[in-house]
Amino acid sequence: MAPSITTLISRPLPLFTSAALLRAGMLLYGLWQDANSPVKYTDIDYLVFTDAARFTFSSSSSASPYERETYRYTPLLAWLLYPTTLPGAFCFSLGKVLFAAADLLAGYLIIQVLRRHMGMPLARACGFASIWLLNPMVATISTRGSSEGLLGVLVTALLWAVLERRVVLSGVLLGLGVHFKIYPFIYAPAVVWWMDDEHMASRTPEDERKKKGQAIASRPQDHSPQTALGRLIAFATPQRIQLTLTSLATFAGLNIAMYSLYGMPFVTHTFLHHVTRIDHRHNFSPYNVLLYLTSSTSSLSSPLDPEQAAPTSPWAAKIESVAFAPQLLLSTVLIPLVGAKKNLSTTMMAQTFAFVAFNKVCTSQYFLWYMVFLPLYLPDSLLLRKPALGVTTLILWVSTQGLWLQQGYNLEFLGQSTFVPGLWLSSLAFYAINCFILGIIIDDLGSLYI
Repeated sequence: MAPSITTLISRPLPLFTSAALLRAGMLLYGLWQDANSPVKYTDIDYLVFTDAARFTFSSSSSASPYERETYRYTPLLAWLLYPTTLPGAFCFSLGKVLFAAADLLAGYLIIQVLRRHMGMPLARACGFASIWLLNPMVATISTRGSSEGLLGVLVTALLWAVLERRVVLSGVLLGLGVHFKIYPFIYAPAVVWWMDDEHMASRTPEDERKKKGQAIASRPQDHSPQTALGRLIAFATPQRIQLTLTSLATFAGLNIAMYSLYGMPFVTHTFLHHVTRIDHRHNFSPYNVLLYLTSSTSSLSSPLDPEQAAPTSPWAAKIESVAFAPQLLLSTVLIPLVGAKKNLSTTMMAQTFAFVAFNKVCTSQYFLWYMVFLPLYLPDSLLLRKPALGVTTLILWVSTQGLWLQQGYNLEFLGQSTFVPGLWLSSLAFYAINCFILGIIIDDLGSLYI
């Protein structure tokens, strides 16, 4: 049994075949469950996506994806899902097929990074890539109709392009990623900080080892600029300027094009909504209960009679707008400064993990944002060097999720009020475990392999 599993995950053909069959099986099962069960397999978000696609390609003179309430995404996603507007259950499922295929492409890019930039043999690279490709959680989320697989491709392609020193392509992918779903902007500081002369002159781990050996042997004197202006000029290398301009041009060009087509609703729903959103359903975040109270207060307030508005604390009413502060400080400033030049892929893992853990809205789909980096982080991680720690951490991460889900089930399906203390305490427990894991990842940034 063990040799067959090893063979399965150590060669590309059986690995990708198994990953494709896993997703195909889940897609077929989803069709059956949707047709025969009151509890649907298809994610509600997928219905939003496909409705938005139908609105986009309707014959109406005001055709827009934003005619679909709760569509908070770029029109590009609705465009990609045009085939789902065609008649038939098969066509309706083509968006899920696209998301599942994106999983496979992300897995291919993971193998390329492991082989070319971590010096890993093909069999071992495939083994670590199987953590993503054969992960049932990843496959389930994509085949239920979540678009997070597309983000997985964009961020792994960004990492691959940066490590390959393809500056223009990196800028295009960064701009496209931020347009597609905002959060990839956190990678910009890490990428820019990583792109110093030493990294840009090396293309493989062997090159970097040679350069480090030469540097130790020669021990040259430090000729770095001493003035602030001199350091700024030295920092603004041609590659950093090129990346910045390319990413900004891509981001701005896409936004201008979409604004010209869909006007202010595009800006409001794609970007501004996420600053003040107060979603509390399926939300693992410690902000969950506070967001629920804020949303209920808002619903009780009467726009026709402000004097009848429910009283609320000023700081509580604005918490959704300032919750970004600790999240952004960690993910865009502190972690990139500490780790980017040491290990770019682990830094991006830490950034994403911090961004999700500290986000005011934290759903299961968001876990895929950092899970795509797991095969790149784990090979030299403390979690593998100390198996007992790795297993314990995994058990705690899964069990605290289970604790939250049990409270959420009682709330949403049984109608029991579990907000306090059950749901709130389980959110704090999950948050504490995430902080513990983040500490381990940041400690691992001392490992220098990229």
